[in-house]
Amino acid sequence: MSSYWAEYALLPDGLARDVLFRIEGDVFDAIETGRPQGGAQRLPGVVLPGLANTHSHAFHRALRGRTHADGGTFWTWREVMYDAARRLDPDNYLALARATYAEMALSGVTSVGEFHYVHHQAEGSPYADPNAMGEALQQAAREAGVRLTLLDTCYLAGGLTADGHQPLAAEQRRFGDADVSAWADRVACLQDDATNRVGTAIHSVRAVQREQLREVAACKQLGRIGRTMHAHVSEQPAENEACQAFYGMTPVQLLADAGAVDRDFSAVHATHLTRDDIDTLGHAGATAAFCPTTERDLADGIGPSRELLDAGARLSLGSDQHAIIDMFEEARGLESHERLRTLHRGRILPSELLTAATAHDTIGWPEAGSLRAGAKADLVAIDLESPRTSGVPAEFVLTAATSADVTDVIRDGDVIVADRHHRVGDVGRLLTEAIDNLWEDRS
Repeated sequence: MSSYWAEYALLPDGLARDVLFRIEGDVFDAIETGRPQGGAQRLPGVVLPGLANTHSHAFHRALRGRTHADGGTFWTWREVMYDAARRLDPDNYLALARATYAEMALSGVTSVGEFHYVHHQAEGSPYADPNAMGEALQQAAREAGVRLTLLDTCYLAGGLTADGHQPLAAEQRRFGDADVSAWADRVACLQDDATNRVGTAIHSVRAVQREQLREVAACKQLGRIGRTMHAHVSEQPAENEACQAFYGMTPVQLLADAGAVDRDFSAVHATHLTRDDIDTLGHAGATAAFCPTTERDLADGIGPSRELLDAGARLSLGSDQHAIIDMFEEARGLESHERLRTLHRGRILPSELLTAATAHDTIGWPEAGSLRAGAKADLVAIDLESPRTSGVPAEFVLTAATSADVTDVIRDGDVIVADRHHRVGDVGRLLTEAIDNLWEDRS
């Protein structure tokens, strides 16, 4: 049994004072308010549940600051991304992902959904262990102290035009399996453990043909793969236009027709949706995983978050390509983008933002994300006396704090970050070494 005390905490029913947390193993045994500190360890500022980063491409962290020189679009940005992807191997991916996940932990993240599609060797042949890359990510998360849901991604085609799907390009071959059955067989060999779970993803309707989408959905229904499933959806208008031209329907409609859209489904980005798309996702109780800092960095656009909530969908947040790793900024981005889109303030309430920032259930960890007895024992302490947060009421900390204000992070009762220091050591140095190594000339 261990115990912690905080002057303020954001509990499920709102802000509480003088809160005592008793932890037994990896869960909260009891949470009591109005209690003296006694012998409990004090946590500074206000305590929040652990944050959930529901959409990550760990290797994209190596792109930060390297894609801005020539402007361009999402499609030109992809060329730099492909260059980074071709340089990966299990060893350098382990180093890069470990440092990236540690950076997430420093920002208060205790669970991450890794949208993983770099499966094979650069020319497309499997490693001796077909899941070597995914297992490197799992090891990286264990060492960095975050829970991981490895969303192993089905990626079969190189793109979609009005004339149909294109074959995988040379730079995409390492992403693809032969077909859905081969992909599902490989995924079935991945193992869960105490801090790692396996989910699945459809890269996009560009990368998986309709008949294969139906097979993916059937695999889920038959229990061949896990129920948690994500997909990039309507991130760019060009994707919608190609889908309409070839299939006569939107990506959401195509995925729903294939049987993929249900309560366990997350539509990542969900930017360019029709009214029918919104209603389909809402009726299913699906999730829209917004990544505001990436969506603005890549000039994707602003999705209809309020309309999705009102239709019955849920929201989650991810840092995606990691132009920034700061879930506070993602949460504020969700609301500020709504203000820019509608010219109205307060479209998404602070309580709704916190729910989106702690949506662990949408990546397969329903027992995490809430400060309540029986839940996973995750605590994130936020400094209320920094230059950014001084004078801010504790209940509105999401409106002002940044990742730099996270002082302490506890996951499953284990101390991961203490007084702003991660247990792996100097995360900045680890990032520098991993990224410099990746960009060395490997020709």
